This record gives sequence, structure tokens and C-alpha cells, in this order.
Amino acid sequence: MDDQHTGAAAPAPTSPRGPNRRQALSLAAAVGAFTALGGLPAFAASGPVVRQTTSPLLPEASATRFWYQAPASDKNMIEQGLPVGNGRLGALAGNDPSREVLLVTDATLWTGGLNGTLDADGQFPYGRQDFGSFTLLGRLTVDLPDHDLSSLSSYRRDLDISQGVVSSTYVRSGVTYERRIFASHPDDAIVLHFTQKGGGRYTGTVSLAGTHDEKTTADRARTYASFNGAFPDGGLRYGAAVTAYSGTGTVTVDGTGIRFKDCKELTVVVSGGTDYAPDAATGYRDRALEPERLARTKVLAAARHSATTLLHSHVADHRELFERMDISLGRSSEFQRGLDTWERVRARFTDGEADPELEASYLQFGRYLMIAGSRDSLPVALQGLWLDGNDPDWMGDYHTDINIQMNYWMADRAGLSGLFDAFADYCVAQLPSWTKLTHDLYQDPRNRFRNSTGKVGGWAVSFSTNVHGGNGWWWHPGGSAWLANSLFEHYEFTQDKAYLAKIYPLLKGAVEFWEARLITTTVTDRATGGTREVLVDDKDWSPEHGPQDAKGITYAQELVWALFGNFRTATDVLGRDAAHSRTVAALRERLYLPEVSPTSGWLQEWMSPDNLGETTHRHLSPLIGLFPGDRIRPDASTPKEIVDGATALLTARGTNSFGWANAWRSLCWARLKDAEKAYQGVVTNLQPSVGGTNGTAPNLFDIYEVEKGRGIFQIESNFGTAAAMIEMLVYSRPGHVELLPALPDAWAASGAIAGVGVRGGFVLDLRWKAGKVTEARLRSVGGRTTTVEFGGRTQKVSLKPGASVSLRDLI
Repeated sequence: MDDQHTGAAAPAPTSPRGPNRRQALSLAAAVGAFTALGGLPAFAASGPVVRQTTSPLLPEASATRFWYQAPASDKNMIEQGLPVGNGRLGALAGNDPSREVLLVTDATLWTGGLNGTLDADGQFPYGRQDFGSFTLLGRLTVDLPDHDLSSLSSYRRDLDISQGVVSSTYVRSGVTYERRIFASHPDDAIVLHFTQKGGGRYTGTVSLAGTHDEKTTADRARTYASFNGAFPDGGLRYGAAVTAYSGTGTVTVDGTGIRFKDCKELTVVVSGGTDYAPDAATGYRDRALEPERLARTKVLAAARHSATTLLHSHVADHRELFERMDISLGRSSEFQRGLDTWERVRARFTDGEADPELEASYLQFGRYLMIAGSRDSLPVALQGLWLDGNDPDWMGDYHTDINIQMNYWMADRAGLSGLFDAFADYCVAQLPSWTKLTHDLYQDPRNRFRNSTGKVGGWAVSFSTNVHGGNGWWWHPGGSAWLANSLFEHYEFTQDKAYLAKIYPLLKGAVEFWEARLITTTVTDRATGGTREVLVDDKDWSPEHGPQDAKGITYAQELVWALFGNFRTATDVLGRDAAHSRTVAALRERLYLPEVSPTSGWLQEWMSPDNLGETTHRHLSPLIGLFPGDRIRPDASTPKEIVDGATALLTARGTNSFGWANAWRSLCWARLKDAEKAYQGVVTNLQPSVGGTNGTAPNLFDIYEVEKGRGIFQIESNFGTAAAMIEMLVYSRPGHVELLPALPDAWAASGAIAGVGVRGGFVLDLRWKAGKVTEARLRSVGGRTTTVEFGGRTQKVSLKPGASVSLRDLI
């Protein structure tokens, strides 16, 4: 069966650049006009869209698709619904022939507010009304009462991640019916297009309902239905609208919905949003915006164009991003290629045979979710842009002790650097509020994490943050350093000085917080037996286990060591705060750095030889210096004792975890160049989730079993596992790149990857065979010098921005 039927990866590049990347270049001219206009910072009026004069649709054999033989169950949409999204507006599609259901979301539709009053324990409240929660915008339903599943044949549905389209087809009474669903970024709307071949007709209704008891109204003259609402707690206003049109049959308003009759084809367009604005000065609201009216404007504007025109605009836009990276990990068997996606996921688990095309496609699915969920709006949170109700676990929030960071480990590595902006812009917009809350509340005497120095500076966050400038759960002292380091790493990939200037206040504020927080203690030097004074973190908690009053936890020490180093680099690049930078550098020299326990042989998580928490805990907090940090490396720069201690701790943590925890383990094993253990983390996450167990759902969402029989979707595993797969193929830090550092046997026969982001400001294309590099090319996107390594050989590279070089010395 063809690749498009199997969820296989796109064909391997025939040159280091690859054919799909050349196609992307040709598309860039067509889509450049509207991509240059910039995105929509929130729900805002759309700019003009340059329409396509030629079709950008891929040939059937070139598309990357996941396919299924049954529609999603309306009761299990989070595991079976197929996702679409334009970065702000998203939906899960069920694809039932007689009742198409879309669960529609807007990234900014949050209850709650600033949440700026502490509870009795000095921590912030953490509930749906005070802290707030991500919620559904609406439910769109297209009813086709004479298309019952039992009365038709040859049903099939697909998610084409290479073009960003969900489709379904079936045969009824000799007529082939097809529908396509996509979320258009250019038109800022979700489009459903129903067609047929063989003389069929569509008759039915379209209805749009809110999920917070809103009242839908309809306009008979202009054939749309819409609703609006406002949350009483935070005052967020929102609205949505839908219209439908056809060149045949009739489309009319009936009550609060739309009725269509005897249509050979039908197009439905839905849009919506809120008055959220990423601006602390306005309380994160744009009071001049009327969401319902803007939603009507958008759907009516889109309805002036044919469905084909809307589709072509969307596909050109989507492909320009998707085709920035190609990957092939080898060819799967004909048997594997002939299975539908869910059968294939289960076969990979039960047969135990590697399925390289499925695995490559799983990586590409992570990239698809990033394109769909992280453009010109808020960053992806715990569930990304997709919900099946208004009660997501942990409110669908931003967790700052691994989850939001992991969500963005993939972006730069996977050719999607521009999509990192949603994360950075969120932090920039939240900074004024985070800073004020820190200065006003962090030193509350009830806060067990307060600074014993009595001083406070800069900014801090809690373990959970919302979109209103607020915090929840507990204060998280290490959060400011980790967020700042994550933002700085994006600069390492891009070498974009304007970006570095934008995030500089976050870096500086995090440094100021830690300058006020660090305390002095005396430690014994094991080598000499003497004592020395060091700087350590105050009373803290190593996420998310063990004592809550430990000083000098490894997690914080590593984060602050990296933060102070990043600040020094930023001040040098930008020519700012030279005296302050020297002060911080001196503090960095005095930081305590973790040791290996003489009792366990593990890298210590606390300043104690004893393990004070859970041996197999899901978090790898003390290994943050191994990944995402670079201080611990299996080379001559790191003492062997430290590398061995980190390896022993990682081994003790075990492999019997779930989702993001497995992805983090895989990334750490890749850094230690243990290919098979790194690969095992990928395989474990690919095991099928059945009845809510840990693993991959039919729609490829990662499921975490929070309690027996109940699983929830957590998107960071989809991103983190993809990042781990890339890290197994390419490791980089500024000044150094290593090819195939952890290539597993399953992928060693042959493969290629093109468009990989490299720290230091480069992009890499790579091909291998029998575990050996056969082609490699490095291109500068701002970087100038680096050293590339493979198999003990090295090649020094000096390039001007935009130039490229073949790495022949490594072949």
C-alpha cells in the first residue's frame, strides 16, 4: 500500500537538501507575501491574503498520512479525534458520516484571573475559578441524518500532516462522499468542505453551541449563527460564528442554526476568539474588541472565496513550515505499510519489530502539532490546543518544572524556530505581572520558600502559571532560571541579537532574583579535607519529591550556574551591564556544584549522601545539568566520577515510567551516547494506550494514566520524544556538533535528516548508511565557526551567514 496510507515518513532526501525542501523553496515565493505580513498576536483583524494562482497540493504518493477505518467515538474524542489548528484556533474532528462533530478551542479562552492573593500557607490558590482553566470555545455539529454508518461502505478517514488536512470518504448508494477539514492560518478560520462524486446530494443542518450556557442567535439575511459570552471571574469576553454556503441546493437559517438541502457540495466556515491581549498594562484584555462581531467578519470574509481557494491558501502556508525538515529512518516492511495507523501502532508493540517509517512519522506528527498549536498566540500548554471538555487536569496550565520547557525542546531542532516565538512572547508579556507579584508577595512570612536573606529582586513564578499574569500551586524558585535558560537556548540556535535584546529583561530579572536568594554555607572538600565557603540555594524542593526545605539542591544549583553563564554571554553580545556581568561571573565561581554520593554512587540530588526521595521518581531534576544543560558531558571536560554518577542515577531512576518522563530519560541517554537505551524510551512511548494506560492513543496523542482506567492527554511527550529522536542523530552546543551520537541499530542501515537546527547558528543536512555518515552539509543561519565531529574525526567550519559547506572530512 502507498506511503500515504501508512503514515510513513516522506521519502528520504536525494541530496542533503532533499526534494521536499526544494519544493518548499518554490512555495516560498507564493506564500511569502502573506507570511511577511506577520501573524495575528491575538484574535485580531486579518491582513490581506495573497491567493494561490497554482495548486500547492501534494501528489497522493508524496503525502504523509495517518489513516483509520472507523470514525472517532463522541465519548472518546481526546484519544480518537483528529487534531487541526492554526496556532490559535483548534479543533478535534470526529468524522462520523452522519454527524460531524468539531470540539473547537481558542488558546486564550481561560477562566480565572490574576489570582494575586495568597492562601494561609503563603502559596497561591489553585482552582478553576481563581487560578483559572483552559476551556472549550464551542461545539460545531453538521448533521447528515441519511448518512448513518450502517448504511454505507468503504469508510476511511485520514490526517494528512504534510498538508494539514483531515479528510474522510465513504460510499453510499453508489456515490462517493468526501469531506475535508482544515484550520487556516491565512484566513483565521476552520473550514469544512463536503463534496461527492456520482450524483449525490447533502441535506442536513449546521449548529454551533457554546460550552458555558451561551445563547446562539442567527441572522437569516447573511446566513450565519453566532454566540458570545463573558466569564464573571476574570471578565474575559469571547464569541464564535459559523456560516455555510453552496453553489447548488439551498442554504438557509432555521431558528438558531443553518439548514442546507440538495447540495452537491457544501462549505462550512467557523471562527471565534476572545478579547485577550498579551499586555499586562491593559490587564491582558483588549476592551475595544468585540469577539462575536469579529468572528462574524472573519467567516463572512472567508465565505467570499471558494473552498478550493481557501484550501490552497492553507496548504501553501502549512507546507512552507512543514517541509523545513525531512527525515527518513529506513524502510518498513510491506506488511507494516499495509496496516491502518492504529493497527500499526499495536503491531509495533506486539511484534516487537522496528517500524522506521512509523517512527519517523511520529516525529513528524510532533512537528505537525507544533505548527497547529504554536503560532502567533499563546504557547502550547499541558494539552496543547485540544480539549474534550472544560475540566482538563491541572487546568491545562503551564507547568514550569518540565512541561512547558519540554514543549519547546523540539522547535529549534526540528526546523520550526519561528514557532518558538509564542513561548518567548508569552514570557515577555507576563514579566511585568510576575515581577510585581514577586516583589509584593514572595517574602510573605508564610511562604516556606522565601529568601532567608530578607531580600527580593527580579521575578519568580510558581509551578503553575496562567495567561492572566498569575500563579498557582506553589512558588517555584528554580522556575525563573529554567524559563530564562530555555529562552536563551533559542538564541543559541538562531544567533538573533534582536531576539536576545527582547528576552534580556527576563534574563536579567532572573539573575536579580537569584542574587537576592543565594546564601553562604561551608562545605568540606573531599579531595583535600579542607573547608570552603560556597553559595547555595535557600530552602527549596527538588521537583517533585523529597523534603521541601533542603538547601543547595542539585536542580537549582545547575540552573543558576547555567543562568549566570548565559547572562554573561548576553551582556557581552549586547554590550550591556558590563560591571553587573562581572559581579555575576564572580558569584558563579562561588556556586556549589553537585557531588557523587559515596553511599550510592549516584550524583547527589540533595547536599546529602542519602537518597531523600523516591528512587524511581518520574522527574530527572538532578540531571538537568546533563539535559537540557551541557555542564555534564561524557568527554574530557567533565570528571569521569561525575559522568559515572549521573549515569548511575539515571539507571536507578529506571525505565518504567510514562510519556514526558520517558522522553526526558531518552534525551539523557542520548547525551550519554547510549543509543539502545535512548531508543527504548521512544519505543516505550509508542506502545498503544488501551483503556487509559500509558502510551500512544489511536490519534497518536500521548496518554498518561492518572488513575486506573483513566488516562489524560499530555502533549509534552509528543514533543519531547520527537526532540529525543533528533538528539540521537545530532548533538550540538555552541562551538561543537556531533553526528550520529546515539544512532540505534533499528535506524542504522540507512537514513537521512535534513533541516536540523544546530546550536551556534547553523542548519544541518545529514545522510548515513550502515551507521556511517555518507553525506553532510552545514549551513549558517547566523553562526560563523564550529567544529563538527563523527567517529573520532573532526572538521572545523568557518562560514559567513547564509553560506554552506560539505563536511567531507567526516566521510
